[in-house]
Formats: sequence, C-alpha cells, structure tokens
Amino acid sequence: MTVPDRLRSGASGDGAALNGLPGMLQAAVDRGALPGAVALVARGHRVEVAAAGSAGTGGVPMTRKSIFRVASITKPITAAAVMMLVADGRLALEEPVRRWLPELESPMVVRTPAAPVEDVVPAARPITVADLLTSRAGYGFPSDFSLPAVGLLFSELKQGPPQPQAVAAPDDWMAALARIPLLYQPGEAWLYNTCSDIQGVLVARAAGRPLPEFLAERIFEPLGMVDTGFAVPAGKLDRFTSYYRTDPAGGLELVDGPGGQWSSPPAFPSGAGGLVSTLDDWYAFARMLLAGGTTDRTAGRELLPPGAVRQMMTDQLTRAQRESGRLFLEGQGWGFGGSVDVETIDPWNVPGRYGWVGGTGTAAHVTPSTGDVSILLSQMEMSGPTPPRTMRDFWRYAAGT
Repeated sequence: MTVPDRLRSGASGDGAALNGLPGMLQAAVDRGALPGAVALVARGHRVEVAAAGSAGTGGVPMTRKSIFRVASITKPITAAAVMMLVADGRLALEEPVRRWLPELESPMVVRTPAAPVEDVVPAARPITVADLLTSRAGYGFPSDFSLPAVGLLFSELKQGPPQPQAVAAPDDWMAALARIPLLYQPGEAWLYNTCSDIQGVLVARAAGRPLPEFLAERIFEPLGMVDTGFAVPAGKLDRFTSYYRTDPAGGLELVDGPGGQWSSPPAFPSGAGGLVSTLDDWYAFARMLLAGGTTDRTAGRELLPPGAVRQMMTDQLTRAQRESGRLFLEGQGWGFGGSVDVETIDPWNVPGRYGWVGGTGTAAHVTPSTGDVSILLSQMEMSGPTPPRTMRDFWRYAAGT
C-alpha cells in the first residue's frame, strides 16, 4: 500500500484540533511542548500524515522521512520476533527459557518486594517464554522505583532512558542480570521493561545470530522498513532528529544529537527500546499486524501466523496484575510486547486496541476491530510514565473525539 503524502501547514493555538492533525501538532510546537513531531492517523484506507516544527538544533524542518529514536515502541517488534521463533518451532510458549538463557537456570526471588537484595528464596518454578512475553518473569519496574532490587536494574543493567553505548554486551548483561534477584515469583506480577530486553537476547540465542540480523531478515526487509535499525548510517544522519528533555528552567536540553549514541551500532541491541525508525516504517509493521501477519508488499507473504498475531494483541493479565501496573498501564491490559485496551477509560480507548508508548515521546497503536492506526513520533523525552498532554491530544484526535 502506498501511503498518500498529506503534509499540510496547520494553524496554531489551543483550538488547533479544528484544523486537523497539522493544527494539533503545530499547537504543541507553538506552546513549547516539543520542538517538532510527525504523526499519522489511518482510518482504513484514509490516511492523514502531518509534520510540524524542526528536527534539530539547526532548524531543519521535520518531515515524514525524519528518523527518530522510537524507544519502547520497539517492544512490539521484539515480541513479534519471539513469536516468529515460536512459529518456527524453535521456541514454545510454556518452555523454560533456561535452555537458551542458562543464566536464568536457578533464579532467586526477594522474600518480599521491599526486602534487602540478600534476603532471597528460590523461584517456585522456571521462567518461561510466555513469562517474558507478558512481562511477568519477575524482572522489571513496579510502581515503586525505590525498592532495593529495582535499584540494581538501574545501576547494573543501565535500565531507564536509552543509553545505547553505555550498556554491556549481551553475555555480560545476562551475567549481571543473573546476580539480581527477581522482585516477584515468575508469573505473579506484571513489571515493566526488562523482560523485553531479555526477549532480545533470547531471540539472538535461539536464532543463532545477532538480534539486528534476525530483525532485518525476518521483519524489516520483508516489510520495507528501510530506515529501521539500532543505529543510523552516516548517509542518513541528515534525516536523524535530535533528542531533548526539559531543563530545570523549562527550556530544551539536548540529550543526544545526530552524531551521538545512535550513530554507531551498540554492543547491546536493546529489544526494549533500542530502535530508530520512521513514521512509514512503523506503519508498515502496523499494517502487517492488522493483516493478521501478512505483508502487502510481496503478494501476501505470511510473516507471522494469524493466531500468533491474535495472541500478541490479546490481554494476558489478571485484573490484579493490571491494577498493580496502573502507573504504566492506566487500567489497561498487556499482550505480548504492548498494551491492550480492556476498558473505555478515556475517549481513545477501544477494546482490543494494541500498542505502546516510548519515553522519547513516541506512541503507536493499532485497532483490529476498526483497522485504525495512530503513530506519533517526537523527540521530547517523557518526564515519567504518564503520557504528556501532546500524546493525549493526539489520541483524542485519532479517535475523532
């Protein structure tokens, strides 16, 4: 499918939503919420794309071809890679991961979440592939970041805002992970982020090749995701956006520029948040999900079985697990690698809507029941797990409310 180019200039101000997607983005730029962004809203075959603001410090205009650090909207792609290996027969959902990840052969669990990291008991059962896909292996972020075992995720694994060049290579990273106790027993609780990085290592070891190579051959090349990877080649740096956070005075602080941490391949390709990509590349992945695992580029070639895609986009959590993860999930569920709407809490929630957000100011969702897709890419670091106003305004626009 060729995506029509509908970049338009939009009006500014709080009433900009009346001027469509360009107006909504331009309003965010005008009020200083972000330096620039691109967005796509697809309702069936009707596709709207808009861009506003600048891509970097030099004032280069943002375009639909701009390349972004997409952070945690990497997670659904990594989960899809795991499911490809399940479809290949290389992995099984209920299989213990110790065959491929011997570092997790005999994990220990803190006696209580607040216990010192030395106060541990053995895991009651092995960690499985399904535990990793559903983020219920026992590793990851809860709502309380001050817990002792959580602190080790930051200090030993460099979990948190992406720092590609600061993270150890996969074997060393897994060795460090093995020294950190689980926060909960396997299967007991949903915890954020870490399981997606473990999935990336699992894919590489089960496939017998580095994660970037596997993703390129099995996902990026078939879907035509030509600008997606773990680093930006020198010849594309002119399209690479800068990355900012809000400084103490409320202005913009540059975190990483085009020649920074993503300009060379990292030692640890993060399955949780390491990819760079573009609007059209992620849209190609979204269309594959909506098509039940097939690509429209190569005469309906099947990349994933339809049943695998349905599993990815089906909530796997109990009500108690959704509630304990409310800081991140806001009452919604979690499938494999992304959230799944289970309640109409906000105007944009539709049961079955699947996707996620990234800490670099990105968001991508698909709604199987309607065929809708919404993708927002900005270069503004989120200050916490709660999606900012611009993201919520975008979702409201995408929902037509």
